[in-house]
Amino acid sequence: MRLTALNEKAEIIGLKPGLGVAEAKAICPALDVVEEDLGADRKLLEAIADWCDRYTPLVAIDGKDGLFLDITGCAHLFGGEEALLEDILIRISGLGFDVRGAISSAPGLSWAVARFDDSRVVPPDAMEEALAPLPVASLRLGEETVAALQKLGLKQAGDLLAAPRAPLTRRFGAQLLLRLDQAIGLAEEPISPRRPVAQLSAERRLAEPVQAEADILQLAHGLAETLKPGLEARGVGGRLFELLLFRVDGAVFRIAAGASQPLREPRRIASLFTERFTAIHDDLDIGYGFEIVRLNILQHAPFDAMQGDFVEEDRQGTSLAAFADRVAARLGPDCLQGFELRQSHIPERAARPVPAMDILAARRRTGSEDAGHGFFRGERPLRLFRMPEPIEAFAAEVPDGPPRQFRWRRMMHRVLRAEGPERLAAEWWIEEEDDVPERDYFRIEDEGGHRYWLFRKGLYGQDAAPGWYMHGVFA
Repeated sequence: MRLTALNEKAEIIGLKPGLGVAEAKAICPALDVVEEDLGADRKLLEAIADWCDRYTPLVAIDGKDGLFLDITGCAHLFGGEEALLEDILIRISGLGFDVRGAISSAPGLSWAVARFDDSRVVPPDAMEEALAPLPVASLRLGEETVAALQKLGLKQAGDLLAAPRAPLTRRFGAQLLLRLDQAIGLAEEPISPRRPVAQLSAERRLAEPVQAEADILQLAHGLAETLKPGLEARGVGGRLFELLLFRVDGAVFRIAAGASQPLREPRRIASLFTERFTAIHDDLDIGYGFEIVRLNILQHAPFDAMQGDFVEEDRQGTSLAAFADRVAARLGPDCLQGFELRQSHIPERAARPVPAMDILAARRRTGSEDAGHGFFRGERPLRLFRMPEPIEAFAAEVPDGPPRQFRWRRMMHRVLRAEGPERLAAEWWIEEEDDVPERDYFRIEDEGGHRYWLFRKGLYGQDAAPGWYMHGVFA
């Protein structure tokens, strides 16, 4: 067991990362060692990344202990780059963390300065000057490459800047020069945000934190009104909304709500979050209140404006969509489901459940009432079992005919009438289905008037032991 991280007191007494725990305790018998929990560390870093969303939505995680923030176009909102960096460092330090940071025109240079120099802002015309005195390890190179460079006397980034590039490429490969160019801004290095970037966004920074749900919903309604002109200018409506609540102690809550049809009306948008608050009331820890409220539109779709009449405000289709949106917001998107047909002859594969919101959205796009197209044909039972249940069949009249009686769920049923067979086979274009036996389906009515849908899996004379299964029941 070895040390992976140290606090300031441990560093002062001479302990270093990688030192064995036994040797460290010999140096300091009172050393308190806590087992590393990578999952908890990652969760904490993601929580800090959520907190940093107040500065920019473009936040990426860098390794186990770093964050990249793309603040392009955001610095002026906080009084400039110097003020923004100072605000971040003071706030995170106030949360109990040892933090360093740097702002520059290149992510690589910001990474190097933050870890190997003092926290500061590097102007675009001083990038090489800021990088030159830093060690070669600041270029994010592998340990073997760093050790090899140091053996050659190339210990600082400035030594690489002054050296001929061709010999460096032959000796160490193109990665070395790529990292060097990224650090001085000659090569682009995009940042991949950890969360999808909102199509439209509006936020409200509050002088006094809010705690009442009614006040939060009123703010959401106001933010929706702010976003409405932007939606109208684009000719779209919102499909997926996200309400971000920044608590005063640093915690961030994300509340998402979707709609089956594109929405612009602030009242409709706010009603979605009214239902969400009803569902998550016990899980939302308001604490001392929220200081920032932000409304994001993560997805939008073309909006077809409809002229209302003088009798009722909404049409029937709109009312159905509004009902589905409210129920899905309160109970989850999977609480209302429909079925979408798929290209398969096998009954349990021929349809799959999908959220009702998706079905309504598909109908709106296609202008059709059909959820999909498949291979369904013939009469199908009202209730289809998720998986066929085995039964015992007796005394078929002919080898390929229906049984005269069968036992299902410990009860014997005598067959009065039968229709079939209807032979179904697996898809020929799926290689894994080549050896799957064919099925012969029968519609059966017993002496009590109950109707069943059962099948024989396999054919007599071709399969060793064809089996019988119950797949559904009719009304």
